Amino acid sequence: MLYRFFLRGVPFYLARHYWWAYLWKPAIWFFDHQIIINAILFGQYKRLMNTTLDKLAHTNHQRTLQLTCVYGQFTQKLAKLIAPTQLHIMDVCIHQLHVVQRKTQAISPVLPTRMNAETLGYKNDSFTTIVLFFLLHELPTEARQNTLSECMRTLTVGGSLLLTEYGVLPKQHWLYRNKLTRWLITYYEPFLDSFWHDDLTKLLNERGKCFGKKVEVISNTDIFNGFYRVTAYKIYAVK
Repeated sequence: MLYRFFLRGVPFYLARHYWWAYLWKPAIWFFDHQIIINAILFGQYKRLMNTTLDKLAHTNHQRTLQLTCVYGQFTQKLAKLIAPTQLHIMDVCIHQLHVVQRKTQAISPVLPTRMNAETLGYKNDSFTTIVLFFLLHELPTEARQNTLSECMRTLTVGGSLLLTEYGVLPKQHWLYRNKLTRWLITYYEPFLDSFWHDDLTKLLNERGKCFGKKVEVISNTDIFNGFYRVTAYKIYAVK
């Protein structure tokens, strides 16, 4: 059980299911190549990244948080877009944060912090924009709900939540209809099936109630025939 070597300081589910992708140093080097991450996303990485950045350009990114590190060029592009404003970025894996610092030091300094997305150490209403780029589907149900709660807590009224993720349950997509590809995808992404069945807008509103906040979708772009999506939410006060 190799995952036991990676348990220290990280959630059990992350070490158990994703040590080979996010915690092992050789894997971090391997997956952080553009050709690899683009292949994993079936050639859609650039479109997903550019669509997310286009939506970000229309938000108040005065105080921006990227919720966990990601592979590829996304963080560099994000840091450049909001410069000279500094980008806050958090992750539970210190090695991922070191990689981000190296990749962005020539563009714009980021403010990396090691913490768990379920229990952020930031104050209430700390950010005007939070960006989640392919995070939620990698979390078990309870962790996903806790993370959404933290997003609602730390976002200001009038702020934005940008979500780049798998789409809703893609029953008609060929990748889902083909039993082999569906099995492969859900084998390597063990929490994806539960994510596919979540109503994220409903969950965000349920989780936002105790903070006096709610969300509305202000734009949504389906990508790869709906297999992926980029959604922008606006945060409002509950009257």
